[in-house]
Amino acid sequence: MIGILRWAAVCAALGIGLAEAAAQGTIEGTVTDRATGDPVTGATVVVKGTLRGAACDAMGRYRIAGLDAGTYDLEVTMLTYAPCLIPHVEVRSGQTARADAALEEQREEIDQVVVTAVRRRDSEAAVNFDVRHAMMVVSGVSSQTIARTQDRDAGEVVRRIPGISLIDDKFVIARGLSQRYNNVWINGAAVPSSEADTRAFSFDLIPAGQIEHIMVLKSPAPEVPADFSGGFIRIGTKDMPAQEAVSIQYALGVNTETHFRRFLFNRGSGTDWLGFDNGKRGVSGGIEAPLDNGDAQHVTRMTREGFNNDWRVRSRRPIPDQRLAVAFGKAWSLRDGKKITLNGAVNYSYSSRTYAGMDNCRYGVYNKKEDKPEYLYKYTDDQYRTTVKAGAMLNVAFIGTRSRYYLRNLLNQVGQDRYTAREGWQNISSLYVQRKAEYLYTSRTTYNGQVAGVHEFAGSRLDWNAGYSYANKHVPDRRIVNLQENDLYGDAHYGEMGIDQNEIRRDFTRLREHIASAGINYELRMREGRKVAPTLRTGAYGEFRTRDYRARAFFYRFNPSNLPADFVYGDVVDEILQPGNYGADKLYIYDDSNNRDCYEGENLLAAAYAAINLPLGPLTLYAGVRFEHSGMDLKSYTRSKEWTSKTTRYDYTDLFPSVNLTWKLSEAHQLRAAYGRSTNRPEFREVSASTFYDFDLFSIVMGNPDLKAAYVQNADVRYEWYPSSSESISLAVFYKHFRHPIETTFRDAGGSYTYTFENADAARVYGVELDVRKNLGFMGLPAFSLSLNASWIHSRVRFGDGSLEHDRPMQGQSPYLVNCGLFYQPERAGLTVGLLYNRIGKRIVGIGRADLSGGGTVDNDIPDMYEMPRDALDVVVTKKLGRWELRLSARDVLAQSVRFCQFPRYTDDEGREHERIEVTKRFRPGCTFSLGASVSF
Repeated sequence: MIGILRWAAVCAALGIGLAEAAAQGTIEGTVTDRATGDPVTGATVVVKGTLRGAACDAMGRYRIAGLDAGTYDLEVTMLTYAPCLIPHVEVRSGQTARADAALEEQREEIDQVVVTAVRRRDSEAAVNFDVRHAMMVVSGVSSQTIARTQDRDAGEVVRRIPGISLIDDKFVIARGLSQRYNNVWINGAAVPSSEADTRAFSFDLIPAGQIEHIMVLKSPAPEVPADFSGGFIRIGTKDMPAQEAVSIQYALGVNTETHFRRFLFNRGSGTDWLGFDNGKRGVSGGIEAPLDNGDAQHVTRMTREGFNNDWRVRSRRPIPDQRLAVAFGKAWSLRDGKKITLNGAVNYSYSSRTYAGMDNCRYGVYNKKEDKPEYLYKYTDDQYRTTVKAGAMLNVAFIGTRSRYYLRNLLNQVGQDRYTAREGWQNISSLYVQRKAEYLYTSRTTYNGQVAGVHEFAGSRLDWNAGYSYANKHVPDRRIVNLQENDLYGDAHYGEMGIDQNEIRRDFTRLREHIASAGINYELRMREGRKVAPTLRTGAYGEFRTRDYRARAFFYRFNPSNLPADFVYGDVVDEILQPGNYGADKLYIYDDSNNRDCYEGENLLAAAYAAINLPLGPLTLYAGVRFEHSGMDLKSYTRSKEWTSKTTRYDYTDLFPSVNLTWKLSEAHQLRAAYGRSTNRPEFREVSASTFYDFDLFSIVMGNPDLKAAYVQNADVRYEWYPSSSESISLAVFYKHFRHPIETTFRDAGGSYTYTFENADAARVYGVELDVRKNLGFMGLPAFSLSLNASWIHSRVRFGDGSLEHDRPMQGQSPYLVNCGLFYQPERAGLTVGLLYNRIGKRIVGIGRADLSGGGTVDNDIPDMYEMPRDALDVVVTKKLGRWELRLSARDVLAQSVRFCQFPRYTDDEGREHERIEVTKRFRPGCTFSLGASVSF
């Protein structure tokens, strides 16, 4: 009986509620820009004198329901627009009243001068607005999304964008194209390559806290450089402070494979904790000072005093990972509505990682007779890394009448200390049991500075910028020790590990790159009444880039007659590398530097473009052409011990047309189509004949002076749907055709590889991209939102008849990518819970060798090496408590092993083909737990 009464009460209350709802009315409408007719996304419409209101979605639509019958006044506000009042809107029971508004730009007339506010670009709605109104195919992510995912650097951020994946957690693969096919600008200016041996920008250099937004252009356009084919990535740092406050963030983290375990290291310098070496790892006289191998006194002095001779490997328990960030913002209002803003940030992180029991192998042709792998190298590595990142940002803006001026500065420093202990064997000409060690310290510095201006006129706009960028990469005193087992049966030292001549080496490399750039863009908007007529755009860009690469190599040699008989079998650190053994007639340093491994380069890029944006009813055509001239001079050295040189010139002059078409199907739906021509030019390192030994590949890497530029035809079609201001769904199809693409290849000298670069004959890439960012309110889950992007990609690169390479997918291309985020954000709870998932399909990361000879079969192939798919799952939780915010995250919860594999095939005696799997590299990254807090003042 009580239960029946309860149900009756519920039904009665529900009936009363429905009756009241039926007696109420609704106001809805659209808010547009009076001058252009475009919807005003994010405008706020409030019933005057109340707190009832709504925000406009991406189509400028709003809806206020549940209003009692009566007459209301509505207030419409939006940043950069003058407030608007809609008076006397009559609401009737059970009906919907219509109330539209057209807003005018906020202008303050002071002696014929107009002040215009500046739109922020750090929210999901702002980035969504930019993507929707862009004239080309573009994807983006905002700092609001970054805060929700708790990403730590630009690498983690950019992989949230459709079609983007990472190699080594820092190099971008866009639409299946390796880092060399992508271009990166920060704040509208070019950035140098952060790597010595490839064209690549290391995205782990930029802390996430410095980023306002990242936009990835995927179709060519006249105003952007033509040297990109996968993605043109624009990183914007924070200019305008979100609020006048100081915020401090601090977090601690532990990794399940690293912390609370033994961690090996070699003592570094006193400034390692700041991300750079203070000179302790340097060589006396500097990297360019010569060593006369024939001067015994000089050799003895250098051996004893010219280097850091601390080789001892120590053990410790690593401290928890540390992250500290301080951000501050301030704005000063001046006379006549002018304003000065200051936005700054300081970031610091310290982390340790252990990769124990790492398999590291290389295989020869598969042994079909015994149906087993044929190892050339079979090693097990224990690797210990300590990484320090320090960064600072300081941006100043002056917002004036009709004009804005910006001064932007971004400095980041990354230092990594790595020790690797390797055990195993190689079997090329014979079986050699080995033990190796590598001491490696790397520091990288990047600075980006820029002065920029934006000037608004009646019907036109002019913007300009002048920038300077600097990058260096120092590898001071990379030390490698090679020990080999005595295999002479019956010898007194049979089975013992010993060193041979030149098997202890020290390498020093230094890369410095400078870029000075300047650009100007002018836009003329032709207006006829309130209708928008064609918009003309033109501009010019210049860039001067210099690079200086220096390398030195030293070996330890010894005179056995002046040393103990069992000297080579002693402990390397405690018995061999000791002061008592140093001397030109005993154990001494030998300068084996080869000047041909050094180079200098200069590149001048001059560009200009002209374009037209033509509205044709629901269609908008944006077309233009870009002119680029690139002149690169590479100064290489022709002798190993003398600084004689030759300079090789590489000139390219081209026109790059592009067309972008947008068909506005409705306020919420549009269709894009794009075509453009782009290029990919060789970099300094790729055309230099200099060589470098890669310990991870146990191989030499060298350039190819005969490389030429690749040219690419790009086509895109994308459908876009914008359900609201912060929601979007898009589906894209793309196709790319390459002529002479540049690919990595290798030369095999009986199991010893030399990696280099080669122009293939042609290649093609095509694929499909899906991007969904949607609130799940339509499913009855208004507190949940979904972020999903997935890509399917296919590529094929074709080599000419004279090449030793085989046709295959392009290096780094994954057949599929999946990024998914499910977020729970209950209203007014200050809580965000996120579940993030990432998976990539297997992709080529190492090139194999096919038997292309007449009558060749798969039996003689060495297959390509693939990075295998793995599931990466992250859990993030954020809770706001007044000024405080608590953050908890678990990264890579599943902690699946990272695996690199080859898939050899062979035919049996009956002609049937079989496939096997060979694991070339495998390690466990572990799961990382982090707990942090932030506070604002």
